[in-house]
Amino acid sequence: MRIFGKGRHRPSASWRQATDRAFTLIGDGRYEDAGALLTRAADLEPWLSESWFNLALLHKFRHDWEQARAAGLRAVALLDRETGAPDWWNVGIAATALQDWPLARRAWQAYGLRVPGGAAVSGEPVGMDLGSAAVRLSPEGEAEVVWGRRLDPARVEVLSIPLPSSGRRWGEVVLHDGVPHGERTTAAGHAYPVFDEIELWAPSPVPTWVVLLEAATEDDRDALEQLAADAGFAAEDWSSSVRLLCRMCSESRMPSDEGDGEHLDPHDHSEPGHPGPLGHRTDGQLWVPERECGVAAPASLVRGLLDGWVADSPDSRDWRDLEEVC
Repeated sequence: MRIFGKGRHRPSASWRQATDRAFTLIGDGRYEDAGALLTRAADLEPWLSESWFNLALLHKFRHDWEQARAAGLRAVALLDRETGAPDWWNVGIAATALQDWPLARRAWQAYGLRVPGGAAVSGEPVGMDLGSAAVRLSPEGEAEVVWGRRLDPARVEVLSIPLPSSGRRWGEVVLHDGVPHGERTTAAGHAYPVFDEIELWAPSPVPTWVVLLEAATEDDRDALEQLAADAGFAAEDWSSSVRLLCRMCSESRMPSDEGDGEHLDPHDHSEPGHPGPLGHRTDGQLWVPERECGVAAPASLVRGLLDGWVADSPDSRDWRDLEEVC
């Protein structure tokens, strides 16, 4: 097959050596050195889409979205297949980061996805109905997997209340990578991919609070979560929703509800018997009234929300030690 008058051929040994060395450097975080080698590889083989795909990938790692878009467009111009190429997915991520919505739509359609509204619509893609997913926040740091709603193929709105160590808030939108690292499954048999966050796309103005609850029963705890949701915000019992996992477990296929039943979760590496982010496991029979709870709500509302929750059942509910943490 011939492209722009050039015959398709296997890359030279020099191209392969430069590319292999570049990806070794990328693994070590040496992006500048890797960039010099990948630029050299592109000079050696400018007619290979892989040359520009690799450069686009490097610029994605560096969050240099203008360069990622430019290299990605050169890569897709040299493709020898119409749909399904990962080159288009990288273009879609870069375009989404830059809010270049016409290009984002074109990229998702070229990849083979249906985008409501068609190519004539220039605004942000909406209504793609991609469902729920999990996203790994701060994947290179104290990684935390939270639940969210997929807005499009490259963005997730965070619906869990992240721990303060992640630096993220409920309601934020994060840009995420295209290849999942792990799955979370439910008792109903549904499987959800776990995507790695690339960067924060849209911040949330809603602060995160931590509070100690005295909730006599699970119904009392559930009442606070429902009260917060009815107000348009969120509360989450971190004492039962948080598990500490090793990286291997986190990036594997994991049941999302393990640890809540009769048996201890063998993948939970936290300490048993302690409520809160470092251990929520019990024997499945004993409800611990003291709960560490995350609340996402404005400062003007959070205390009234907690007081209203207590007022509905003062004999079985109380709260203390409210603190803004993110």
